[in-house]
Amino acid sequence: MRSFRFIFALIFLLAAGVPVFAASSSADVAHLHVQLVVPYPIMVAGNPADVGIYFKLEPGWHVYWKNAGDSGEPPRIRWTLPEGITAGPIQFPAPKRLPLGPLMDFGYEDEVLFPLSLSLDKTAKTGSAVLHAKVDWLVCREVCIPGKAELETSASVVDHMLKDAPPSSADAEIYKRLLGRLPEPLPSSAKAVFASTATGFQLAILTGKSESAAQFFPDEQNLIDNPAPQVAAPLGQGVVLTLKKDANLAAAPAKLTGVVELSGGRAYEIAALPGTVAAAAAPAASGSGVVKAAGLAFLGGIILNLMPCVFPVLFIKGLSLVNSSGEEKHKQRGHGLVYTAGIVVSFWALVAALLGLRAAGATLGWGFQFQSPVFVALMAGLLFFLGLSLAGQFEIGLTLTSAGGGLAQKQGYAGSFFTGVLAVIVATPCTAPFMGAAVGYALAQSAVVTFAIFTALALGLALPYLLLTLQPAWTRLLPKPGAWMEVLKQATAVPIFATVIWLAWVLVQTRGATGVAALLAMFLLLAVAGWILGRWPAKRIPSIAAGLVIVGAVALGVYGVNVMAGPVSASTGNAEAAGSRWEPWSQAAVDKYRAAGRPVFVDFTASWCLSCQVNERVALRTAAVDDAFKKANVALLKADWTSHDDAISQVLTSLGRSGVPAYVLYASNSNESAPVLLPEVLTPGIVIDALSKIPAAGALPAGASASAAKP
Repeated sequence: MRSFRFIFALIFLLAAGVPVFAASSSADVAHLHVQLVVPYPIMVAGNPADVGIYFKLEPGWHVYWKNAGDSGEPPRIRWTLPEGITAGPIQFPAPKRLPLGPLMDFGYEDEVLFPLSLSLDKTAKTGSAVLHAKVDWLVCREVCIPGKAELETSASVVDHMLKDAPPSSADAEIYKRLLGRLPEPLPSSAKAVFASTATGFQLAILTGKSESAAQFFPDEQNLIDNPAPQVAAPLGQGVVLTLKKDANLAAAPAKLTGVVELSGGRAYEIAALPGTVAAAAAPAASGSGVVKAAGLAFLGGIILNLMPCVFPVLFIKGLSLVNSSGEEKHKQRGHGLVYTAGIVVSFWALVAALLGLRAAGATLGWGFQFQSPVFVALMAGLLFFLGLSLAGQFEIGLTLTSAGGGLAQKQGYAGSFFTGVLAVIVATPCTAPFMGAAVGYALAQSAVVTFAIFTALALGLALPYLLLTLQPAWTRLLPKPGAWMEVLKQATAVPIFATVIWLAWVLVQTRGATGVAALLAMFLLLAVAGWILGRWPAKRIPSIAAGLVIVGAVALGVYGVNVMAGPVSASTGNAEAAGSRWEPWSQAAVDKYRAAGRPVFVDFTASWCLSCQVNERVALRTAAVDDAFKKANVALLKADWTSHDDAISQVLTSLGRSGVPAYVLYASNSNESAPVLLPEVLTPGIVIDALSKIPAAGALPAGASASAAKP
């Protein structure tokens, strides 16, 4: 009978999960060792005392942070303490992201200490004090197992501080070794702000130096999409994290609270308030900084006239200047001022749209309109129609002047204005020297500074033609008008049509063959409209008919590109790069190669960026540069910005750029070193010189191959 009672009691205790052994300071249970740690077993009445719960886990198993992520529960403690002693809340060290199938948990592997503080009243009874804790937890791997243990230890309570420090113990060693993993408060010199976006949040942590890595762990559940990658974009003064919101999140929080872990394992508690991330990340604009940026923008605008995007348009305007060389001086000056106004107003309109979209949460950069297939198609149609006119199919001016006798003069000024507009539109895919840094600086400042710098850029672009009109005497150096101008005008259609071919190639990158078929159909209708205008010039009814055909052409182009043609898949877009040493860019790839000891070169490019295409063929794809890349064991990554990509936009912003091209060289496994930013216009010598300055640690050993060095 006694044996039966013993077995029954044993079964009951096991089912209840209560140990049958006497409570001790530690327990070895399924998949872990748990221990009540008292680093200094002598406590003083009226002073706080440190204790903690220590877990040592089997490989592959984990316990949870206070926000467990997609599943799990954090450890909990219920205390039984002598009168006059109370326990504070558990403190949680910075966790790790722990993927579990399609889910993401936040927790700890290997070992973890959960410290907390005991408060002792001044009236606490001196002598031996028994500290008793009931600990519950959930330990998981592929499966999760709940566990519990009762832990107990003793400490001595005294009424005054002892002169001698308490002797070191095993508990003290554990406590000292693991206490440093607790997150610290964010320093007063640092700042955390966040902004809501269409898909989630941008979180900027500004510490005063560039941070190469960051991870955010929110205090609240159901705030972010836990498994989604957190893209970290280094800033000159910190880092910006892109976070995807939880699918069930209805409204943005008043603030983002949690723990952020930065490069080097530094962890901070943050309470980020809403703000403008770009403005917070940028240094305050100084007078000298604005003047320098405006000067660079002005020089960049002048050089932009020589870029392949703008030169054909400027050449057309030059022909009109030759044709008007016999006009009165005030009319020539009027054309120059109106042309300049068209450029300035166009830049203002683009900047206003860009700032407005950014304020609404979009992450966009300079040239953002070319990321729209519809815009590319409409731009191609406009240039195709202009090319038909230059080639002699019809005369736009002749048709317009039929509307009234006094319209001819107005149409002339309108032509100058819209030529300035066209110059700006075709200029945005190009980045001239000096221009990239100025634009990146401008878009990170206040709206007033941004508009001031872009006005300087506009004036630089308008300067060559404006000077010729303001100094009519210089036009005497130009050849006299004559029949040669008609031949030259028709020849000018060739680079215009070449630009159209390039835009069609850009469109095929994002909309494939169906998109190009829609574009060609639009060209056909535009050619029909041009034939009507050329066959019956200056006739009202044919002009109306041509206008209707043009409207139909635009509608067909927009519908075909935007609806009929779907986006080209990433695999299709990357087919051309198969077998190439260049890999698709991601921040994770950059971090992986640098951690493996390899330097990284990133080419930020886009199909619609003519400067990018020229640099690739002149510098990056040459045998000498490719050999230099191999010798330095450089990992080559291509960040394709042809279509909109938030992650690329944020990295460009962090580098002080707002558009492409941009070329960045990262040193190997040096998270504290700033990336090297190369000029917008490359030569083989510039690239090779930059590679020669890479620390020797990135080079391959003799006889090794680049492929063998890949992690």
